[in-house]
Amino acid sequence: MIFLDLSRLLSRAGRETPTGIDRVELAYAEHLIANDASALFAAVTPFGGLGLVPRQTAEVFVAALAATWRGGTSAADLAAVRRLGWRARFAASISGERRLVAALRQSREPPVYLLVSHHHLEKPAIVARLKARTAARFVCLIHDLIPIEYPEYAKPGQAENHRRRIETATRFADALIVNSKVTRDALLPYIELPGRSPPVLVAPLGLDLPPEPNHATPPLERPYFVCIGTIEAKKNHLLLLNVWRRLAAELGSAVPLLVLIGQRGWETENVVDMLDRCPALRGTVIEHNTLPDAEMVRLLKDARALLLPSFAEGFGFPIIEAFSIGVPALCSDIPASRETGGAIPEYLDPLDGPGWRAAILDYAAPNSARRAAQLERLAGWQPPRWQDHFASVDRFIAETAAADRK
Repeated sequence: MIFLDLSRLLSRAGRETPTGIDRVELAYAEHLIANDASALFAAVTPFGGLGLVPRQTAEVFVAALAATWRGGTSAADLAAVRRLGWRARFAASISGERRLVAALRQSREPPVYLLVSHHHLEKPAIVARLKARTAARFVCLIHDLIPIEYPEYAKPGQAENHRRRIETATRFADALIVNSKVTRDALLPYIELPGRSPPVLVAPLGLDLPPEPNHATPPLERPYFVCIGTIEAKKNHLLLLNVWRRLAAELGSAVPLLVLIGQRGWETENVVDMLDRCPALRGTVIEHNTLPDAEMVRLLKDARALLLPSFAEGFGFPIIEAFSIGVPALCSDIPASRETGGAIPEYLDPLDGPGWRAAILDYAAPNSARRAAQLERLAGWQPPRWQDHFASVDRFIAETAAADRK
């Protein structure tokens, strides 16, 4: 028996767009709802434990949340999802840990507590108490160690908070899932510290986008580029804005457009100041903070390239999103991008402003040889599928449940 922690999705109820981690938890919830009739769902309660979310309540909430994130939403839709989230949290609080523990003790096979976000992982008492009271195995998915490796890109205090999450995972997990070899390699030294050796599965994430849009004309009249991701320091939006300010000065009305898709995050005062107050960027940089997946695909489809100048990533979601609809990518030369993109993208140093400028100008041209060469490399590329991800994960979880508890 698997019971999936829905705490992060419930905390995101009413948000207009998902983050990458949100997408992963949603995919796991949909997979278990569709394929495992015995699966249970849980959520952290205000009392510091886990409570049982009734299966039907979880199914209704997950379906409504997925519909709003993928196909667009209205204020009424968001309010409805928010109410469903509150209903699920209330149900978990009412049932409390006692009912969850009772349900787990009825399982013939050792139950598996599955946490695929980092939500409340910094609170080891929740996992410790659950393992002490039941025969549950604990399996969690680690997305990255960026707040520890690059604390300058995180909120104040986030590095220590994330360190506690990793310590909880390496201390209590019976098995660990990671999204890339890059994440695995960053995690391994922390596994060795408590002298444990839980198995680690590298399982690249899948892709779940709406069908390819069917439109006759591009959504924008001029050549344009798309950058997807939360506006935060590690994403390096500042480099692109400085490149575009120079291009606007040089090319005037002939400058290509830059489309930013992502919510405004933290520690980005310089980026926000440029977006809000730089005259050269007005009409040249288009910002979409809340965009459903269908609209994101529509814009991405006709872009000259995806731009991903990040300083650090755990997994390159935007790369596979672009490749899946035949759009080339210009990426930072960092390990996560190379692992995800392989030999297809062009890689540039995230500090090389002139190099990015030259590549952007080349790709903007209608007869770009560099762009055509990348499109040739992209031909025949197959996206990673959630089906393959879950085939590996399901086997891994079954092996973990069957193994002796450590």
